[in-house]
Amino acid sequence: MSRSARQVSLVVPVYNEEESIPELYEWISSVLGANNLDGEIIFIDDGSDDNSWNVIYGLCVRDTRVAGICLNRNYGKSAALHVGFQHALGAVVITMDADLQDNPDEIPGLYKMISEDGFHLVSGWKKKRHDPFEKRIPSRLFNYVTRVVSGIRLHDFNCGLKAYQSQVVKHIKVYGERHRYIPLLAKWAGYGKIGEKVVQHRARKYGKTKFGLERYITGFLDLLSISFITRFRKNPMHFFGTLGILSFVTGFIITVYVIGNKLYKQFNNLPVRDVVDQPLFFLALVALIVGMQLFLTGFLAEMIILNNPSKDDYIVADSKNIDDA
Repeated sequence: MSRSARQVSLVVPVYNEEESIPELYEWISSVLGANNLDGEIIFIDDGSDDNSWNVIYGLCVRDTRVAGICLNRNYGKSAALHVGFQHALGAVVITMDADLQDNPDEIPGLYKMISEDGFHLVSGWKKKRHDPFEKRIPSRLFNYVTRVVSGIRLHDFNCGLKAYQSQVVKHIKVYGERHRYIPLLAKWAGYGKIGEKVVQHRARKYGKTKFGLERYITGFLDLLSISFITRFRKNPMHFFGTLGILSFVTGFIITVYVIGNKLYKQFNNLPVRDVVDQPLFFLALVALIVGMQLFLTGFLAEMIILNNPSKDDYIVADSKNIDDA
């Protein structure tokens, strides 16, 4: 049966949550019905090794509003979201976790902020969290660093409860562990109207968390990677060339100083050390070589993207017929 366009799509990544799925489905269905929202629920089973897929399959048979996608192994939350985004047909797309810690009662408010208030993206803020202390402190540090680097004034980048205009999720690529930085990806894709909504955070009812503290280490690495790729993907010479100039100029200045210092001492009959006996000489040599290598790296990167057909792909927000202009 073909699927038709909806007002809202609920995208729910699932990994070993067989106990919570039926309760989450009933809760979402109740909220959609109470608010007269025409919606669909897309469950993405991210390679669960429990009975999650059978539960999802049963819901799909029972309710045509439910769609289920089963990945052949555990690819991670980012991959699950990406697949869900590609299949979503709603004008507004809302994501939430399957562990019942995200409250479906927030759906109408998030939908209104996108559909009526005109936000491109709205991120939930779990102002009062029901997580252990050892998770809250690293999370605050993580969010602080991300705010500083990205310039986006959000309190909780990693909240699973978010809402988007459909065009936003269709024009960004989420992979690796980069679901934490969707607001950053959206901003650099041209969707800068980003809002925040305080949402209720609930204690986990079933099972245990699937994430450890190592996610913060990988998260900081992903932040550096995304910052570099997004800012310099089109113009890598701006990055490598700038560093190359700084390194080369530093090496050149040190070289002039070393040579000038030797000539000055020789002219004034002062004790003179051989140039190769001075550590500054080797520092200057390294700086010059590194500067040249950075320049070459920038040139090679420019040549590579020159042959990339997506180099000049731009997202068109709107257009009109100009044939008669």
